[in-house]
Amino acid sequence: MNDFRTSILPAAARLVVPVQCVFSIYLLLRGHNLPGGGFIGGLVLASALVLRAMVAPSRAPKFDLIVLSGIGLLVALASAAMPWLGGGTFFTGLWGGQIWLPTVGKIKLGTPLLFDIGVFLVVTGVAAKLLLVLMSQTDESDA
Repeated sequence: MNDFRTSILPAAARLVVPVQCVFSIYLLLRGHNLPGGGFIGGLVLASALVLRAMVAPSRAPKFDLIVLSGIGLLVALASAAMPWLGGGTFFTGLWGGQIWLPTVGKIKLGTPLLFDIGVFLVVTGVAAKLLLVLMSQTDESDA
């Protein structure tokens, strides 16, 4: 059995996990018009959650990751249905302005960003749950 608590991994994780969390948000926000987006941002956040749980099992996510995925699915569906409910076509982008953030730049607010947020939540929940289940199966087989 690998004991991660006696290696250098815990010290590295204390530095890497916060950077991964911030970077995942950066990828989410810049992703609609540039490389990145909800999918890759969700994968980065899921890897941060799993790394944190791997180093300190007591710090594993306390919330249900499948519920997080369900919320993300509802957000993505709502973003697609908003134009349709207003008389437009399904999945048509609606825009509501823009904001400027340091390092990210100009962010257009609208349904495409809302859809990316939904994808971000779905991917984070599913990927983290999958990896945590696989990690728990590995721990059981080592015992």
